[in-house]
Amino acid sequence: MNTTPTNGPDRILIVGRSPSVLVATADILRAKGYTADATNQFDQVLDNYDMTELDVLVFGGMVPADTKRYLREEVSKRNPEVTFVQGLAGIAGLIAAQVEAVTFDEATDGAGITYDVVQRSMQLTLKEPAHVTVEALWHISFTPPEPKSTSIRVFDGDLEAGFHVIPLPEQVPSEASFATVAVDNLMRVFTVGTMPNAVTQMVPTSAADKRLPDVSKLTTSDGQ
Repeated sequence: MNTTPTNGPDRILIVGRSPSVLVATADILRAKGYTADATNQFDQVLDNYDMTELDVLVFGGMVPADTKRYLREEVSKRNPEVTFVQGLAGIAGLIAAQVEAVTFDEATDGAGITYDVVQRSMQLTLKEPAHVTVEALWHISFTPPEPKSTSIRVFDGDLEAGFHVIPLPEQVPSEASFATVAVDNLMRVFTVGTMPNAVTQMVPTSAADKRLPDVSKLTTSDGQ
Protein backbone atom coordinates (compact mmCIF):
# COMPACT_ATOMS: atom_id res chain seq x y z
CA MET A 1 0.00 0.00 0.00
CA ASN A 2 1.19 3.51 -0.75
CA THR A 3 1.52 5.09 2.70
CA THR A 4 2.10 8.68 1.59
CA PRO A 5 -0.90 10.97 1.06
CA THR A 6 -0.96 11.93 -2.59
CA ASN A 7 -3.98 14.04 -3.50
CA GLY A 8 -5.36 14.82 -0.08
CA PRO A 9 -4.61 17.15 2.82
CA ASP A 10 -1.59 16.48 4.96
CA ARG A 11 -1.61 18.80 7.98
CA ILE A 12 -3.28 17.02 10.87
CA LEU A 13 -4.06 18.09 14.46
CA ILE A 14 -5.24 15.57 17.04
CA VAL A 15 -7.05 17.03 20.05
CA GLY A 16 -7.49 14.40 22.73
CA ARG A 17 -6.66 13.48 26.28
CA SER A 18 -4.29 10.54 26.66
CA PRO A 19 -0.65 11.66 26.16
CA SER A 20 0.55 8.23 25.06
CA VAL A 21 -2.24 7.77 22.49
CA LEU A 22 -1.73 11.29 21.14
CA VAL A 23 2.02 10.85 20.74
CA ALA A 24 1.68 7.40 19.16
CA THR A 25 -0.97 8.61 16.69
CA ALA A 26 1.12 11.59 15.63
CA ASP A 27 4.16 9.34 15.19
CA ILE A 28 2.24 6.92 12.96
CA LEU A 29 0.91 9.73 10.80
CA ARG A 30 4.33 11.36 10.45
CA ALA A 31 5.79 8.03 9.38
CA LYS A 32 3.15 7.94 6.64
CA GLY A 33 4.15 11.36 5.30
CA TYR A 34 1.73 13.65 7.12
CA THR A 35 2.59 16.71 9.18
CA ALA A 36 0.88 15.83 12.45
CA ASP A 37 0.62 17.55 15.81
CA ALA A 38 -1.27 16.65 18.97
CA THR A 39 -2.46 18.42 22.09
CA ASN A 40 -4.52 17.84 25.23
CA GLN A 41 -4.64 21.53 26.11
CA PHE A 42 -8.18 22.18 24.90
CA ASP A 43 -8.29 25.86 25.86
CA GLN A 44 -5.08 26.66 23.98
CA VAL A 45 -5.79 25.04 20.63
CA LEU A 46 -6.71 28.25 18.84
CA ASP A 47 -3.71 30.10 20.26
CA ASN A 48 -1.11 27.40 19.64
CA TYR A 49 -2.03 26.35 16.10
CA ASP A 50 -2.66 28.15 12.83
CA MET A 51 -6.05 26.93 11.70
CA THR A 52 -5.65 28.48 8.25
CA GLU A 53 -3.01 25.85 7.44
CA LEU A 54 -4.90 22.91 8.94
CA ASP A 55 -6.51 20.19 6.84
CA VAL A 56 -7.87 17.69 9.37
CA LEU A 57 -8.82 18.14 13.02
CA VAL A 58 -9.35 14.92 14.98
CA PHE A 59 -11.26 14.85 18.27
CA GLY A 60 -10.58 12.17 20.86
CA GLY A 61 -13.50 10.45 22.54
CA MET A 62 -12.91 12.10 25.92
CA VAL A 63 -13.08 15.67 24.61
CA PRO A 64 -16.19 17.28 26.19
CA ALA A 65 -19.08 17.98 23.83
CA ASP A 66 -19.10 21.72 24.48
CA THR A 67 -15.37 21.93 23.76
CA LYS A 68 -15.81 20.11 20.45
CA ARG A 69 -18.73 22.31 19.51
CA TYR A 70 -16.80 25.51 20.29
CA LEU A 71 -13.69 24.39 18.41
CA ARG A 72 -15.72 23.27 15.40
CA GLU A 73 -17.36 26.68 15.21
CA GLU A 74 -14.19 28.69 15.70
CA VAL A 75 -12.00 26.58 13.43
CA SER A 76 -14.63 26.65 10.68
CA LYS A 77 -14.67 30.46 10.82
CA ARG A 78 -10.93 30.55 10.25
CA ASN A 79 -10.80 27.72 7.72
CA PRO A 80 -14.05 26.38 6.21
CA GLU A 81 -12.12 23.66 4.38
CA VAL A 82 -11.06 21.78 7.52
CA THR A 83 -12.31 18.19 7.78
CA PHE A 84 -13.38 17.13 11.28
CA VAL A 85 -12.95 13.53 12.38
CA GLN A 86 -14.40 11.98 15.53
CA GLY A 87 -11.99 9.37 16.84
CA LEU A 88 -13.72 6.05 17.42
CA ALA A 89 -11.51 4.95 20.32
CA GLY A 90 -8.24 5.68 22.07
CA ILE A 91 -6.24 3.41 19.76
CA ALA A 92 -3.44 5.12 17.87
CA GLY A 93 -3.48 2.86 14.81
CA LEU A 94 -7.23 3.22 14.52
CA ILE A 95 -7.16 7.02 14.68
CA ALA A 96 -4.39 7.14 12.10
CA ALA A 97 -6.44 4.89 9.82
CA GLN A 98 -9.42 7.23 10.20
CA VAL A 99 -7.22 10.08 9.00
CA GLU A 100 -6.08 8.03 6.02
CA ALA A 101 -9.70 7.21 5.21
CA VAL A 102 -10.60 10.90 4.80
CA THR A 103 -7.45 12.10 3.06
CA PHE A 104 -7.09 9.79 0.09
CA ASP A 105 -8.77 10.79 -3.15
CA GLU A 106 -12.08 8.99 -3.69
CA ALA A 107 -11.20 8.79 -7.38
CA THR A 108 -8.87 5.94 -6.48
CA ASP A 109 -11.77 3.90 -5.14
CA GLY A 110 -11.91 0.84 -7.33
CA ALA A 111 -13.25 -1.49 -4.64
CA GLY A 112 -16.43 -2.18 -2.75
CA ILE A 113 -15.67 -2.80 0.94
CA THR A 114 -18.27 -3.77 3.53
CA TYR A 115 -18.43 -5.44 6.92
CA ASP A 116 -20.89 -8.30 7.42
CA VAL A 117 -21.99 -8.05 11.05
CA VAL A 118 -23.62 -11.48 11.17
CA GLN A 119 -20.71 -13.33 9.58
CA ARG A 120 -18.10 -11.08 11.22
CA SER A 121 -16.24 -10.83 7.97
CA MET A 122 -14.92 -8.22 5.58
CA GLN A 123 -16.39 -8.48 2.09
CA LEU A 124 -14.47 -7.01 -0.81
CA THR A 125 -15.40 -6.61 -4.44
CA LEU A 126 -12.29 -5.69 -6.43
CA LYS A 127 -12.51 -4.29 -9.94
CA GLU A 128 -8.87 -5.13 -10.53
CA PRO A 129 -6.04 -6.93 -8.69
CA ALA A 130 -4.94 -5.09 -5.55
CA HIS A 131 -2.87 -5.41 -2.41
CA VAL A 132 -5.18 -5.81 0.59
CA THR A 133 -4.41 -5.41 4.27
CA VAL A 134 -6.94 -6.12 7.01
CA GLU A 135 -6.17 -5.31 10.62
CA ALA A 136 -8.28 -5.78 13.76
CA LEU A 137 -7.76 -3.50 16.76
CA TRP A 138 -9.39 -3.52 20.19
CA HIS A 139 -9.12 -2.22 23.73
CA ILE A 140 -7.76 -4.45 26.47
CA SER A 141 -7.99 -1.82 29.22
CA PHE A 142 -10.06 1.33 29.57
CA THR A 143 -8.37 2.73 32.69
CA PRO A 144 -7.98 6.49 32.24
CA PRO A 145 -5.93 8.40 31.38
CA GLU A 146 -3.95 5.76 29.47
CA PRO A 147 -6.18 3.13 27.81
CA LYS A 148 -4.43 0.09 26.38
CA SER A 149 -5.09 -1.77 23.18
CA THR A 150 -3.80 -4.51 20.93
CA SER A 151 -4.14 -5.50 17.29
CA ILE A 152 -3.57 -8.33 14.84
CA ARG A 153 -2.90 -8.41 11.13
CA VAL A 154 -5.77 -10.50 9.75
CA PHE A 155 -4.70 -10.47 6.12
CA ASP A 156 -1.87 -8.97 4.10
CA GLY A 157 -1.49 -9.99 0.49
CA ASP A 158 -2.43 -9.60 -3.15
CA LEU A 159 -5.93 -10.49 -4.35
CA GLU A 160 -7.28 -10.89 -7.86
CA ALA A 161 -10.28 -9.00 -9.17
CA GLY A 162 -13.59 -10.37 -7.92
CA PHE A 163 -15.42 -11.03 -4.66
CA HIS A 164 -13.52 -11.99 -1.51
CA VAL A 165 -14.52 -12.76 2.07
CA ILE A 166 -12.02 -12.28 4.89
CA PRO A 167 -13.37 -13.49 8.26
CA LEU A 168 -12.24 -11.95 11.53
CA PRO A 169 -10.69 -14.43 13.99
CA GLU A 170 -12.60 -15.41 17.12
CA GLN A 171 -10.08 -13.67 19.34
CA VAL A 172 -11.40 -10.29 18.20
CA PRO A 173 -13.86 -9.36 20.98
CA SER A 174 -17.45 -8.30 20.50
CA GLU A 175 -17.01 -4.92 22.18
CA ALA A 176 -14.59 -2.00 21.78
CA SER A 177 -13.21 -3.57 18.61
CA PHE A 178 -12.58 -2.26 15.12
CA ALA A 179 -11.24 -3.29 11.72
CA THR A 180 -9.33 -1.40 9.07
CA VAL A 181 -9.16 -2.41 5.43
CA ALA A 182 -6.59 -1.00 3.03
CA VAL A 183 -6.96 -1.70 -0.69
CA ASP A 184 -3.91 -0.13 -2.31
CA ASN A 185 -4.37 3.59 -1.49
CA LEU A 186 -7.92 3.24 -0.23
CA MET A 187 -8.57 2.94 3.52
CA ARG A 188 -11.82 2.03 5.25
CA VAL A 189 -12.55 1.75 8.98
CA PHE A 190 -15.34 -0.32 10.58
CA THR A 191 -16.70 -0.74 14.09
CA VAL A 192 -16.88 -4.43 14.99
CA GLY A 193 -17.96 -4.08 18.62
CA THR A 194 -19.24 -0.83 20.13
CA MET A 195 -17.72 0.78 23.20
CA PRO A 196 -19.27 -0.44 26.49
CA ASN A 197 -21.57 1.91 28.39
CA ALA A 198 -19.11 2.05 31.27
CA VAL A 199 -16.64 3.77 28.96
CA THR A 200 -19.03 6.14 27.20
CA GLN A 201 -20.27 7.26 30.61
CA MET A 202 -16.72 8.45 31.42
CA VAL A 203 -16.93 11.19 28.80
CA PRO A 204 -17.06 14.61 30.52
CA THR A 205 -20.31 16.42 29.91
CA SER A 206 -18.59 19.82 29.78
CA ALA A 207 -15.20 21.49 30.09
CA ALA A 208 -15.96 22.07 33.77
CA ASP A 209 -16.64 18.36 34.38
CA LYS A 210 -13.64 16.97 36.29
CA ARG A 211 -14.69 13.32 36.53
CA LEU A 212 -11.48 12.12 34.85
CA PRO A 213 -8.01 12.20 36.46
CA ASP A 214 -5.52 14.86 35.44
CA VAL A 215 -3.07 14.09 32.65
CA SER A 216 0.39 15.34 31.75
CA LYS A 217 0.24 18.38 29.51
CA LEU A 218 1.08 17.75 25.88
CA THR A 219 1.44 20.18 23.01
CA THR A 220 3.56 19.38 19.97
CA SER A 221 4.54 22.00 17.43
CA ASP A 222 5.24 21.76 13.71
CA GLY A 223 5.36 17.99 13.69
CA GLN A 224 7.84 17.77 16.56
